[in-house]
Amino acid sequence: MHARFRVLCLALATAAVLIATSLATGASGDSGANYVILYKAQSVPSDAAKTIASAGGTLVYSYDQIGVAIARSSNASFRDDVMKDNRVDGASATTNFASKLPDEQASADSSTGDLPNAPASDSDSLSPLQWDMQQIHTPQAHAVTGGSPAVLAGDIDTGIDFNHPDLKQNIDVADSVNCLTGAPVPGTAAQDVDGHGTHTAGTIAAAANGIGVVGVAPNVKIAAIKSGNDEGFFFPEAVICGFVWAGTHHVDVTNNSYFADPYLFNCRNDPVQRAIWKAEKRAIQFAMDAGVTVVAAEGNESDDLSHPQVDLTSPDNTTPEQRDVTNACVVIPVEIPGVVGVTATGDRQQVDGDNDATDYLKSYYSSYGISTADVTGPGGDFYYGRSARSVNGLVLSTYPATSPCTRSVKEPTGDVTYPTAVYCYLQGTSMASPHVAGIAALIISRFGDLSNPKNGKMRPGAVAAQIQQTADPQPCPTELPLQGAPGSSRANVPYAATTRPSGDPQECQGGPGHNSWYGNGRADAFNAVMNISGSAANNEPSP
Repeated sequence: MHARFRVLCLALATAAVLIATSLATGASGDSGANYVILYKAQSVPSDAAKTIASAGGTLVYSYDQIGVAIARSSNASFRDDVMKDNRVDGASATTNFASKLPDEQASADSSTGDLPNAPASDSDSLSPLQWDMQQIHTPQAHAVTGGSPAVLAGDIDTGIDFNHPDLKQNIDVADSVNCLTGAPVPGTAAQDVDGHGTHTAGTIAAAANGIGVVGVAPNVKIAAIKSGNDEGFFFPEAVICGFVWAGTHHVDVTNNSYFADPYLFNCRNDPVQRAIWKAEKRAIQFAMDAGVTVVAAEGNESDDLSHPQVDLTSPDNTTPEQRDVTNACVVIPVEIPGVVGVTATGDRQQVDGDNDATDYLKSYYSSYGISTADVTGPGGDFYYGRSARSVNGLVLSTYPATSPCTRSVKEPTGDVTYPTAVYCYLQGTSMASPHVAGIAALIISRFGDLSNPKNGKMRPGAVAAQIQQTADPQPCPTELPLQGAPGSSRANVPYAATTRPSGDPQECQGGPGHNSWYGNGRADAFNAVMNISGSAANNEPSP
């Protein structure tokens, strides 16, 4: 969808380019940039607005919980000037796009009523097309639980289509938010224009209502946390806002199908990038400390995140420059400690010597890493991942009717206000991650403390342990002879020819218990809700 994979999905052969006019043109006469200001203390000084103004800027929002302020300035020397305050640890411009604050819109009542942890059906009209759900055994899991409406999933993405008939009943509007400017605007300001967020939201929590598709956790509630703009950029101020919002609005799990812009790799040995890394790390840690399980996509660069060599795409809000990178450089959020990292598979069996028909080959585009991959999930693979049950190899999910989609399925709704429900086929680690976030929501529904009205129903470490320890172990492939799908542009191209950005071959390292391509193995919804694992059993609600 976005040529540089700012959001981590790949839409094939699309010519549509979405322009976010409010962000590209901004407020009249505003040619400034946004800045993240990191303070040495875990709080923002009470006179921050004054000191920022003296440096030629305006305070946009103060995240006192983590010692981070968002500012805006057109002063070319603003960073140097604000750094003269010895309480400031670092500062960095995030984007030269001007932006205007959306009007706050009324929030709907989000009462959940009764909170059953009930089974769910997988007999919706498009369920037979959901090979991805069959791969991770969600129909079997739904015989045990479809999740509880006491559990809230936060989709940190491009927003959600609030009126989509397969999502509408599960959306928590009151806990949804637009974070694009760095200042939270609650409610329906988080409406999706891009489509990416609606797709990932459907994978997590599309309702089992007889129409369309069924999500991994169809009974849970979902909040739209709009941190990605309509061009697919996830700038630091919006990401920080999203995680602090999740940590203060009883979100139990977040899905993160993106990397935080403007740098694919944030290098801690660079003072500008270090400020961004530290600020985002504080925000993510704040959410996890509040009881939020964080699940994130590995990325679509076919790269080994544990051994990075080159970054060809950064900074991505201007002209990118090729640069060498090392392990001092990390992808955010997936490489933040405690985050559950997810690689992607298609639906084709790999050759691994044990003739296990449930071992699926890593998607050709999926990034990976022995230290970053925790589990794998279905993300689709148009070229190398097709099977009898996945005709085009892509993942089907909900999509806004007004957003362009190259491969879609449409259903009439009978509602004159929303006459057609659209479902789009996409691929990417963006599609894999929400499957695992949905499993996390099922785990919390099944084993968490649902009497806790806030986040912290289950410790994030316990949720992560349950996901990993109930995954189906999958070894590295022993050979990669597979050719691309007949009729495709890679029909005669072997999988092994898909190399890393450096030009080196992709290599799987490790054994069947844990390796760089699949982590602990394929996430399994049924295994995850059947019995609590040893490490996860010692769960205490977060403070």
